[in-house]
Amino acid sequence: MAGGIGSRFWPLSTQKYPKQFQDILGTGRTMIQQTYDRISQIVPAENIYVITNSEYVSLTEQQLPEINQANIVGEPMMKNTAACNIYMAKKIAAKNPNANMIVLPADHLILKEKTFLEKVELAFNLASQNDFLITLGITPTRPDTGFGYIQFLETENSDYFKVKTFTEKPDLEIAESFLESGDFLWNAGIFIWNTKSILAAFEEYLQDMSQQFISCEYNTDEEATCIETIYPKVAKISIDNGILEKAQNVYVIPADLGWSDLGTWTSVFENSKKDENKNAIQSKNVLTYHTQGNIIQIKNKNKAAIIDGLKDYIIVDTDKALLICPRKNDQRIKEYIHDLKSIKKGDKFL
Repeated sequence: MAGGIGSRFWPLSTQKYPKQFQDILGTGRTMIQQTYDRISQIVPAENIYVITNSEYVSLTEQQLPEINQANIVGEPMMKNTAACNIYMAKKIAAKNPNANMIVLPADHLILKEKTFLEKVELAFNLASQNDFLITLGITPTRPDTGFGYIQFLETENSDYFKVKTFTEKPDLEIAESFLESGDFLWNAGIFIWNTKSILAAFEEYLQDMSQQFISCEYNTDEEATCIETIYPKVAKISIDNGILEKAQNVYVIPADLGWSDLGTWTSVFENSKKDENKNAIQSKNVLTYHTQGNIIQIKNKNKAAIIDGLKDYIIVDTDKALLICPRKNDQRIKEYIHDLKSIKKGDKFL
């Protein structure tokens, strides 16, 4: 899944060039390329699909030339994650009605790749033998309101557990209670299931959406026109709210993956290399004085930056915009963008 705009990463992530197509951590590979590198170790290239906004199809083709162009699918409009999941499940099932699927966000960090691949193999085995909807769960380290939470039923000596409750993005008070209880995991947004299982779940819990996607002839010349016709009618709902919170056959595999969804500048700071003053600097020609705990990105390699006296700030300079704000305010970036739109011709900075 590679259709998001990544607005919390403004000004680096923009409408035309969102974060999944950027090398956020300075590794030499973009986030979507790293996701491809990871899963292609166990899934052949011809079986890897990318679903993104139609605006980003050509960008995806440029960054992932290994993938067949027919496997790079553009959505005509943003409809959250339920629509793209049923679309791809239908498209894959039309080729192989018994296929097992893994659904991966294109912009996540996974440091422990060997563990990840082992957990995915386990999930594929479970999905091929059972009517399970499977997610990978991460032990929470803080009461974060930006993640879904999975409460599981404990059983001894098991690598996977039945999900008791599934809650998407709770408020802070509820998130704190989840953390204290000890029987909750973060939902990593990584799902594994058989096409039959997920399509049956859509038919049961999102029947209107299921019916809308029946009419298309997938993997034909008519597919794109059909999708253009039905997408305006499709409900805008997440797979979490639409299916996983309701279904009784959801299972979780706990996984210590060195995982981050890299959802904010603070999460990038936490996962970046830092100098002796705990500054995460991913640009050349930067001099700092009495400066600690900042994330600093200067896009122009020919520009020098001198920063004196700042602590715990986000400093991002691009061709179009400059952001300087306390790290603790990174959740306000969407507010900044909203206000910028109110300025005459403000959209050109987004």
